[in-house]
Amino acid sequence: MSRAALLVLADGRFPAGGHAHSGGAEAAVKAGRITDAASLEDFCRGRLHTTGLVAASLAAAAVLGLPVRELDAAADARTPSPALRAAARRLGRQLLRAARSTWPSPELDALAAEFPKGAHQPVVLGLTARAAGLEPLDAAHCALYESVSGPASATVRLLSLDPFDATGVLARLAPELDQVADRAVEAARRASAEGADALPAASAPLLEIGAEGHAAWPVRLFAS
Repeated sequence: MSRAALLVLADGRFPAGGHAHSGGAEAAVKAGRITDAASLEDFCRGRLHTTGLVAASLAAAAVLGLPVRELDAAADARTPSPALRAAARRLGRQLLRAARSTWPSPELDALAAEFPKGAHQPVVLGLTARAAGLEPLDAAHCALYESVSGPASATVRLLSLDPFDATGVLARLAPELDQVADRAVEAARRASAEGADALPAASAPLLEIGAEGHAAWPVRLFAS
């Protein structure tokens, strides 16, 4: 395993397209649910324990070698919003393009052939981590960090929030992120024996509703 590979994959400058997405923060800002660092922390904590946990478990399961089509179907079932499903596949397609250039792998080539319009991003993330020689826990950490760092960085633009305050939010959430990563890997290992139905299905209805409204906005800063 290479810790350096994990740093490359988790780096916000890795060309996976995440910078164009706010993780629901843009809709939450407009709705008045994020107004400052404290409400950003609440929002990110909610994401961490719901959609973050789901994404992390899917990514960890992909590293463990669960069937990709089964995992992609599980991701679909856990994403009620058509707008979020479309965004997840766009992000998956972009991540796969970057991953195949960075860590060439027959598994990644096969994934591209099987899902020409893109697989769900957490599934692609897991296979990318596997190609990079990383472990399930690494993939879970990466997925969880993305789930909170995206909204934090987006809020700096949306609210002109002090970047130091936004980074402080991420630092305060770090212990919880470690705990959720462990839960995600435990769930992924259970799914290895019982199938993808054993993966978490934590929901975040306001994110789903917000995503549908956000997709219809005539002007927006972020794609989702």
